[in-house]
Amino acid sequence: MRDVYIIGVGMTPFGKHMDKSMKNLAAEAVNSSLQHAGLTKEAIQTAVVGNAYQGIVTGQESIRGQVVLRAMGIGGIPVTNVENACCSSATALQVAWMDIALGLHDVGLVLGMEKMYMDDREKRLKLYSSSSDVEFIEMLVKAMKDDAERKRKEAEKNAAAGSEKKKEKVEGSAFMEIYAMAARLHMEQYGITQRQLAVISSKNHVNSVHNPYAQYRTSFTVDEILAAPVVAFPLTRPMCSPVGDGAAALIICSKDYVKKIGAKKQVKILATVLGGGVDRDFFAPDIGERLSKVAYEKAGVGPEDIDVAEVHDATAFGELRASEDMGFCPKGEGGIFAEQGHTAIGGKLPLNPSGGLESKGHPVGATGAGQIAELVWQLRGEAGNRQVEGARIALAENGGGNIGVEEAAMVITILQADF
Repeated sequence: MRDVYIIGVGMTPFGKHMDKSMKNLAAEAVNSSLQHAGLTKEAIQTAVVGNAYQGIVTGQESIRGQVVLRAMGIGGIPVTNVENACCSSATALQVAWMDIALGLHDVGLVLGMEKMYMDDREKRLKLYSSSSDVEFIEMLVKAMKDDAERKRKEAEKNAAAGSEKKKEKVEGSAFMEIYAMAARLHMEQYGITQRQLAVISSKNHVNSVHNPYAQYRTSFTVDEILAAPVVAFPLTRPMCSPVGDGAAALIICSKDYVKKIGAKKQVKILATVLGGGVDRDFFAPDIGERLSKVAYEKAGVGPEDIDVAEVHDATAFGELRASEDMGFCPKGEGGIFAEQGHTAIGGKLPLNPSGGLESKGHPVGATGAGQIAELVWQLRGEAGNRQVEGARIALAENGGGNIGVEEAAMVITILQADF
């Protein structure tokens, strides 16, 4: 197996791109990554494209990668399409890594892309439901509707009795309810608090102010986040990732190719590990805890060696749980770890300097590649005002979908500056 390197990355700003097609977004990200690598599109020998939802959104069920790449003049090469929910493009990186490591090709493209935002809210919610066991989601949605109807009748009864009932909740998705249930169980087991979740969310929104690619670039205080509408207790709206569109691309290659083109700031892939969810009790070891041990062993490093990480914070609780599962702090102390400032830029181990999914955005198929792009910029010292000084080793944790009490899939990638 040959060593594999990332020599160029690029991405679009994440957000609601109503005026851009998937082809537009993909071309912008790919051209940016090629420019970053100092290459032209003719250099690409193979491509792997991650996407989750275009079958639902546009009806493009097959050949999604071929469609967008051909539109920008890239054809005649092997193109592999990967769908793995929220970790589609992180999985695409692993597939491309295997290709280069095995010596099949010397330079490859990894592309993650997604168009999610649309005016049809019911159809939009279906996107998230499709990333879980749909039979379970149907039962959960029915239970949520029954509960909402019960609360509506209670509110009418209270109003008739002359009392007032404050509106405390905004409409959310079944996926946010799943995250919220996990957060509540963690609160009961370990004593984490809603305020600790707000500390994490506030830190991420502050980071995003300095990220030109972030969907939201507004900072919020802890108190502002606590006062925001509740999506599903204990999660308020700023603690949850938004719906949006975007694309991110990576150029990877062999060590021989690095030497051939004289690359100066190559980033080595120390490990890329894909794992799946299992049937387990809620308090048994989580997928992230199990998989991180495998990734550390393959990379030859430990959690104490990580300088910066991008973790899957579809909600603020996702970052808290990841900080524990990755071994950055003891189980149950993720909230304290954040409160002590360790996860902020300048802290012991900065998490999500990009702003994370909560602020940077979460266009599902592009999320994993977007995490990697941020970490490559960090390791190359190119992250501007959100730069983590002295970063040499980085970790990305990217979960995908949900089944049972954990993610259905997860990819953990460990990178090292090799210059």
